Amino acid sequence: MIILLSVLVLVAGWFIWRYMQQKQQDALPLPTNYPQLLQEHVSYYQSLSDEKKRLFEDRVNQFLHHVRIEGVGTTVDDLDKVLVASSAIIPIFGFEDWYYSLTDVLLYEDRFNADYQTTGNDRNILGMVGEGGALQSTMVLSKPALHEGFANETSKDNTGIHEFVHLLDKADGATDGSPNYLLPKDHIKPWLQLIHKSIHDIQTNRSDINPYGVTNEAEFFAVVSEYFFKRPDLLHEKHPELFARLEEIFRQNPMKADKLVE
Repeated sequence: MIILLSVLVLVAGWFIWRYMQQKQQDALPLPTNYPQLLQEHVSYYQSLSDEKKRLFEDRVNQFLHHVRIEGVGTTVDDLDKVLVASSAIIPIFGFEDWYYSLTDVLLYEDRFNADYQTTGNDRNILGMVGEGGALQSTMVLSKPALHEGFANETSKDNTGIHEFVHLLDKADGATDGSPNYLLPKDHIKPWLQLIHKSIHDIQTNRSDINPYGVTNEAEFFAVVSEYFFKRPDLLHEKHPELFARLEEIFRQNPMKADKLVE
């Protein structure tokens, strides 16, 4: 009994220590150069009101205190961290107190294959979320693709946002293009019907949405979400029904200064 009580005290003490360590970390301020990096490189942040910019900075700071970002065959600098964190926060900016089930983001020097190798001829992957084993709770991103998603402001693509949308999709237990916890139950079927119609339009060359979206419902959701956050004006013009559904899912209108939808 004494041994059991001693073990319980030690376990409780460890959890208390971890909690205090995390609280101390969360209290650390955002590095002073990060707001300038956000202003220079993240158009989503640039368009925010001053009040929402401070909120975005706080959430970037919180993300970086909870998730490790490491390089594989490359270095990781402040801009890399800012772009990874921005990729994470943009899709969830409409939700309070959202935490990803993620511990690590690995930045690769280039594209990689399904075995996370950067050599060979089958290196065509820009980003991937680990599904199990050693890479459970880990995201892998091509560093050049991460940067390109923010540098090219006229494109409809953003690899970082794409992968974090997959994590959002996965939060209900299935990466299937239908984030059931973000839609009223009676809106899920119309959303899936809209996905299938939009995939058909891509297949018949009647859409400007990235053809990668025809892969399956999950990839379509991630691809059209990139479009929604990168070029909301164009998506609203060309695909108003998709825009309205994504506005409902993310509780955001990226064309507004505060982004949020009540």
